[in-house]
Amino acid sequence: MERRTTTPRPGWQRTVEDQGLVYPLTRHPDGSLRPYWDESAYYVFSLPEIEALEETVEELHRMCLAAAGHIVTAGRFADLGITDPRVVRAVTEAWHRRAELPSVYARFDLRYDGTGPAKLLEYNADTPTSLVEAASPQWFWMEERFPGADQWNSLHERLIDAWKKQAALLPPGSPLYFAHSTADELGEDLMTVAYLKETAEQAGLETASIAMEDIGWDRISGRFVDTRLRFIRSCFKLYPWEWLTTDRFADHVLATLDNGGGTGTTLWIEPAWKMLLSNKALLAVLWELYPDHPNLLPAHLDGPRDLATTTGWVAKPLLGREGAGVTVHEPGDDPAPRDEPCCYQQLAPLPAFDGNHVVLGAWVVEDESAGLGIRESAGLVTDGYARFLPHVIL
Repeated sequence: MERRTTTPRPGWQRTVEDQGLVYPLTRHPDGSLRPYWDESAYYVFSLPEIEALEETVEELHRMCLAAAGHIVTAGRFADLGITDPRVVRAVTEAWHRRAELPSVYARFDLRYDGTGPAKLLEYNADTPTSLVEAASPQWFWMEERFPGADQWNSLHERLIDAWKKQAALLPPGSPLYFAHSTADELGEDLMTVAYLKETAEQAGLETASIAMEDIGWDRISGRFVDTRLRFIRSCFKLYPWEWLTTDRFADHVLATLDNGGGTGTTLWIEPAWKMLLSNKALLAVLWELYPDHPNLLPAHLDGPRDLATTTGWVAKPLLGREGAGVTVHEPGDDPAPRDEPCCYQQLAPLPAFDGNHVVLGAWVVEDESAGLGIRESAGLVTDGYARFLPHVIL
């Protein structure tokens, strides 16, 4: 693993925008616009490195599924902050019927510097973004800058194959809706959903687009409808389950949930059991089930424990995106647990390349590793001001 600098292509911004990355710049607190897509540098990997990372990702995915099964079997939903009995029933039923429910994609965030085993930082299994840039612009960048080289990137093909295999699980006679929230001001959620919709269409599925805010409820039929009052029988939503089960339509969502087996009237993708994988409490459950595993970091739910005096720790809210609420603590800091439920994970500072802190985003489609996206940040927490850099296998 190596970071190399290079000269960006002339007109790079227009190029990546035409390839679906309509948010190539990020506005910083000082009002300046700086590249989010950053091709002034790139990362180089060897093939053996990538092959080892692929194996690690698939093993971590299997372990996460085993941990989810343990949570259901042991009834540990409260550890995840899931206390509504209706949500517990929905997640449990979805887990037991997961073979009948479409599950598309997820992203592991890994700490890796090329010299030791990759360490799991978290699993984004419900609403992961940075998909567009990983699947499309970085592939075309490689073809232009390094013709004949390779990249850990089979995202596009695997997504199409996933939709083809899962088409039989979708309710017949109705399009698959793709929904995002209009609260997204940057366009990232919009383009992620648009890209997934495109892969579904290439797989032969009939699709439709809708904003989450435009989904209506027909009181007469007791069903969700679009703006033309057509029934929504299946919907991919880039909208977290913890919102879906607590907002104003939560009662309707839970009452009409299609969890396979011919019950319910609306099938939501990702399925409800993904709530078990997208919760930071999963990290602590993994450490209980696989203590001292080389790809895991010690993690606890009741406080930092011995991490407070040894390595330091990171407190992560059980639910959150883009580093929101994450705090970093050195050994000797006050170990008092936070007021909100958190996972307390061993501090493993992100490796720095030329002063840039890097995290690997390793993608999974269905149950197989599918690609890599790299983000850099100025600090130890990868937040909304991080930059995306392409990579190549040489």
